[in-house]
Amino acid sequence: MRALILFLATGAYSGYAPVASGTVGSLVALPLIFLSAQLLHVSAVLQICALVLAIAGACWVAGAAEAYLDEHDSGKIVVDEIVGFLTATALLDLTFPRLIVAFFLFRLFDILKPPPARYFDQHVSGGVGVVLDDVCAGIYANLIVRVLL
Repeated sequence: MRALILFLATGAYSGYAPVASGTVGSLVALPLIFLSAQLLHVSAVLQICALVLAIAGACWVAGAAEAYLDEHDSGKIVVDEIVGFLTATALLDLTFPRLIVAFFLFRLFDILKPPPARYFDQHVSGGVGVVLDDVCAGIYANLIVRVLL
């Protein structure tokens, strides 16, 4: 079970990238984003349900990985970036410009951690704190993509 949790938490080991592991981990989300876009064509409710399940699963996986790695919000854990980028593209008619802008805005907000992302990052322990700051960054990115494009 430990190997599976670390595989998922590190985004198929992309979290071990020597530089910018969060950015590399975000890119791992691309196949999931395209799958999620297909869900949107079926039903917006289906896409949101899948996203909520992915976020809940990511919280659990990130919390378990923290325990295995014995490190709070380890840079190796990138499942939070994966679900954050999924959030940034949720319910969008996915075009290449929207995808690129969503990616860069998500990474910017993930780094800057505007409220309430900073609160989740600094005051919520376990996998929930690890993941929810990235979900907040994804929500911000999603909203701005809607306004810009």
